[in-house]
Amino acid sequence: MEKKSEPLWEVYVKLDDAEGHMQKAVEAAQRSFNTIRTGRASTSLLDRIMVDCYGAQTPLKSVASINTPDASTIAIQPYDSKNLNAIEKAISTSDVGLTPNNDGSVIRLNIPPLTSERRQEFVKMAAKFAEEQRVSVRNMRRDAIDSTRKQEKKGEISKDESRDIQDKVQKLTDKYIGKIDKLLAEKEKDINTI
Repeated sequence: MEKKSEPLWEVYVKLDDAEGHMQKAVEAAQRSFNTIRTGRASTSLLDRIMVDCYGAQTPLKSVASINTPDASTIAIQPYDSKNLNAIEKAISTSDVGLTPNNDGSVIRLNIPPLTSERRQEFVKMAAKFAEEQRVSVRNMRRDAIDSTRKQEKKGEISKDESRDIQDKVQKLTDKYIGKIDKLLAEKEKDINTI
């Protein structure tokens, strides 16, 4: 068996790198989906909220304990009571669409049942998040294929090797776009479940 040439080895390293980036796109899609309301209380709704705390933007989960005492309530207990108003303000100005109730020591968020119009909005939002990550995966495909074609032009790899690598890149792309589509379908089902 012939030993792999050095440039071909570099292509396979780039292929692994592309797959790593594609996996990160799937994970990013999952994180984005977690921030969309489904009618049930979930602490992940607050993952993107940043609080102006001690002069710096800090993630909410770093300045408060967040839990769900029941299916329609999220309770936020600040570690330092001085941050209570900053947390309330951050939630009010966020795109979460929930009104905080501050009782002086704990902030409660009541999760109202979703209307059909609101469900449709959330389905569109999920589709938008999914498309952003599909574009990211396709950009990785483009970069990997461009790199392979450049190596082929330079004569570092053969046409057959180039074609094989491009096929592998396309299969990876299809695999990860399929994963994003599956996550989207699950989220849409979750949003539309009453």
